[in-house]
Amino acid sequence: MLRAGAKTVLVAALLGLLGPVSAPVVAQEAEGLRAPVLMLDRNRLFAESAFGKAAEARFEAESKALIAENLQLEQALETEERSLTDQRATLDAAAFQELATAFDEKTEAIRAAQDAKSRAITAKREQDRQQFLQAAVPVLGELMRESGAVAVFDKDMVILSLRGVDITDEAITLIDAALGDGSALPATPAPEAVPESAEGGAAAP
Repeated sequence: MLRAGAKTVLVAALLGLLGPVSAPVVAQEAEGLRAPVLMLDRNRLFAESAFGKAAEARFEAESKALIAENLQLEQALETEERSLTDQRATLDAAAFQELATAFDEKTEAIRAAQDAKSRAITAKREQDRQQFLQAAVPVLGELMRESGAVAVFDKDMVILSLRGVDITDEAITLIDAALGDGSALPATPAPEAVPESAEGGAAAP
């Protein structure tokens, strides 16, 4: 059972709450070392785990589907715009302006809806990463206890270390055994779409 203080340090390190150090990591060999502090490559832990690979595959599939949907909608709007332009010569100014206004409103509504979908895909990607880290903490805590360590730090925060204290490979193996691809974990609510003014990149144009 982890002591409260040790677990706090572990979670803080995993979530990057201690602030990165800009200096590069220097690793040296260590044989049979029981280090009080262990090191973890958080990004590789996620990217090379079954959970992370499944999450990224979903993100890529949803992004590609949205890009294809955006292209289809764009082509449909271009066709409708050409048709509206062709009608201009046969309509009086008031009637044409009414149709043009309705088309502009429709275009803006479609773009807003597609942007919301894009932000939701991006938010789900981040939610998957946070869910993974939370689910991984007990596994990493047990690994830390078995190693006789008191803390696990993100590799990017370490200036100098012995190679033997990097537990990323072992952690991936244990987390894959415990979490699999994440499909057995309790479902989390779908993230709400981020407001259009919020920062963050979209998953698709």
